[in-house]
Amino acid sequence: MSSASSPDPQARAADGGTPAGAAQASATATFTCAGCWRGAKAILAVLPPVFVFGVAFGIAARGHGLEGWLAALMSAIVYAGASQFAVLDLWKTPIPWLPLLVATFAINARHILLGASLRGLCRGLPAWKVYGAMTLLSDLNWAALIAAERRGERDLGYLLGGGLMMWFTWVGSTIIGAVAGGLTLDDVKNYALDLVLVTFFATTLVGLRRGRIDDLPWLVAGLAAMAAVWFLPPNWHVLVGGLAGGLAGLVRDEMKRA
Repeated sequence: MSSASSPDPQARAADGGTPAGAAQASATATFTCAGCWRGAKAILAVLPPVFVFGVAFGIAARGHGLEGWLAALMSAIVYAGASQFAVLDLWKTPIPWLPLLVATFAINARHILLGASLRGLCRGLPAWKVYGAMTLLSDLNWAALIAAERRGERDLGYLLGGGLMMWFTWVGSTIIGAVAGGLTLDDVKNYALDLVLVTFFATTLVGLRRGRIDDLPWLVAGLAAMAAVWFLPPNWHVLVGGLAGGLAGLVRDEMKRA
């Protein structure tokens, strides 16, 4: 198996013993239409659960009194399913802006970590390309890009292509859910439609595991997130788990260098 397709970070490149990660890091990052097309095709497999999740949000938004156009506008601008569901629990008149903003930040702060992990892939590209692609960053097209990068992908368009497909699916399914007849907020909870995408992403993580090298950061992240659920206000477990796992990975890498 060539180093480009091997998930083992210690694999060697075929040209003479260079670590695969170093070979990829030295490759020039690009941003092309071909990369966008590859990303769009790669994300097709996850669109069905994204669609179901979007329909569930549309139904839930209508159940909380939001008009269809407002639910669609929220999906188009915010484009963050978990935080949108959290906002619905706080949606009332007058709108509690401070708790709403805090909850949204706590959930979406994980994107800071996701973006930081792609820094090497963005190096050398114009800022407008980098930030343009990052506007459509989500858990699933990030995971798809990370998996593709291990196979040698160096095109940031991969992220944008997958993000565009997900954005159109998310907004369209929100509209369908908001105007669907015969379904209520109770149906969303009874059929656990709001958990479809969460469950799907959890299974996606299994494919990203590189081996025992990931076990410590993942364990620390999970334990920290569970502790935050018990001891911190709602939604902060997302940020706490991500930061704890990242720090554990950093300590692990420093210990290996030492």
